Amino acid sequence: MKTAGLLTALRFGDSAFPGGGFAFSQGLEGLAPLRGATPDADAVAAFLDEQISHRWGPAERVTLVRCHRAAGTGGAAADDDGADTAMDEGALDAVAALDRDLDLSTFSQTLRRGARRNGAAFLAAHLRLGTPGAGAYRGRIASGAAPGTLAAIQGLLWRRAGLDETEAAALAGYQLVAGGLTAATRLGLVGALGAQALMPVLLGRVADVVSRPVAADEEPSGFSPYAEIAAARQARLPLRLFSN
Repeated sequence: MKTAGLLTALRFGDSAFPGGGFAFSQGLEGLAPLRGATPDADAVAAFLDEQISHRWGPAERVTLVRCHRAAGTGGAAADDDGADTAMDEGALDAVAALDRDLDLSTFSQTLRRGARRNGAAFLAAHLRLGTPGAGAYRGRIASGAAPGTLAAIQGLLWRRAGLDETEAAALAGYQLVAGGLTAATRLGLVGALGAQALMPVLLGRVADVVSRPVAADEEPSGFSPYAEIAAARQARLPLRLFSN
């Protein structure tokens, strides 16, 4: 990883970056009701491993990588406020199509809505920062041409922010792990040191997944029924800490 890419990834991966991910547990909050007992560290690790291997890797990562590639065509101009005023229509069409495919491939309504809400929060931050492409893609979402899933917007905007394909995928995987372990800590399932102890193995799984090539025509194909059932249980909790 080049120094510029590393520093950009550290910036966007920092927990202080206002991307909105702190409001989502990706179904982890529903794990206790599903198991009928408080999950331990091993259960948390297994849950996140399923997310990485069977949902994020073959679905969100595929969409992110293909959107990243699509965003490499055309260009964006910026006005005095830092908002982009022009972007190649073909690139926007390609990203929007991939965005729709990911949205339709997500069986769980709870997780589908979460991906859109997380994407909206992520996009809002980049709009304020003037990331090229953010304004143009907001128009597609507003018109109903794209649902605005997180992975699609990550691929588009991180490409425009200067991250290469591998850096963008690795950053998304890191955020999945870090966000999941932060949620587990807030839920009292693991302590701060316990979360750090789980991090190396989970990040190793991310590295393995990121190293797998994505074909030019690969479709999202995630299958994680356990996580989807947990998310459905979480949505029916009378009191909850996270949006999903």
